[in-house]
Amino acid sequence: MKFLTFACSPSSRLGVLIGPDHVLDLTETWPQHDDHMPPPAHVGDLIALGDTGLECARQLANEYGRDTTKLHSLSSLQVLAPIPRPTKNIFCIGRNYREHIIEGNRARGRPMDDFPPVIEVFTKPPTTVIGTLAPVPAHQHVTKQLDYEVELAIVIGTPGRDIPKERAMDHVFGYTIVNDVSARDLQKAHGQWFKGKALDGHCPMGPYVVHKSAIADPHALSIQLDVNGERRQDSSTKDLLFRIEDIIAQLSAGLTLESGDIIATGTPSGVGLGLEPPRFLKPGDVMEARIEGLGVLRNPIGE
Repeated sequence: MKFLTFACSPSSRLGVLIGPDHVLDLTETWPQHDDHMPPPAHVGDLIALGDTGLECARQLANEYGRDTTKLHSLSSLQVLAPIPRPTKNIFCIGRNYREHIIEGNRARGRPMDDFPPVIEVFTKPPTTVIGTLAPVPAHQHVTKQLDYEVELAIVIGTPGRDIPKERAMDHVFGYTIVNDVSARDLQKAHGQWFKGKALDGHCPMGPYVVHKSAIADPHALSIQLDVNGERRQDSSTKDLLFRIEDIIAQLSAGLTLESGDIIATGTPSGVGLGLEPPRFLKPGDVMEARIEGLGVLRNPIGE
């Protein structure tokens, strides 16, 4: 199942994709008068309802999935980020694709075989999150080296701490696409990654959260990013240095992962910084991030 969040004044609505281009409004069709399971307004609300909420969504999709009076055309909706305002920062794993590590080492003058022994973690604040088609602010008064990074993101379903690797996948609700837009000059100037990764609007996410049951193997997905139709990144999640279960086990050690938490797992080679010469984004450029089975996340660079 592919869940999405779309705009509907004064708030938002939860939808489920029916076929390639129709959406059932789950918020509208949700059972009323149930104080224990109020209608969810976005994907995060659905996840918080646990297995009961997921089963209700399945039943509604089966009941109304062929009722054209209940369906909306996907193209008619303003699709938002699936979780428009995460309750805390997005966890991000740096340097986690082998070829990307090599290109980064080359660009920074490091030894080519400098691979991290454990996950490298930074975060992006909730104010970075935007949805598909939303313009990414260029912030030209702050940065001159704007870059892109397509990433597979894990969405946590079941909370947990000290999660063993063997049970890590039980805590996953599903997957989405994140574009970890990065200001490379700020990254370098501040000596750590947070500021260069944290500018407003610099975490496009979506368009869907795909339930894990629809993804046979998250470690065998093609992952790509185009700029103005030119392929820049083209890899597979099989190149991950640390697999999803390793990431969850290491990150949750002494740290509680909560329902709706988002973990971006790193980006493959082909980022603008790693090209020779480097090629950074400018206003008017259009990025298309795609991951097999998860859709396409498309965003222009604004002024």
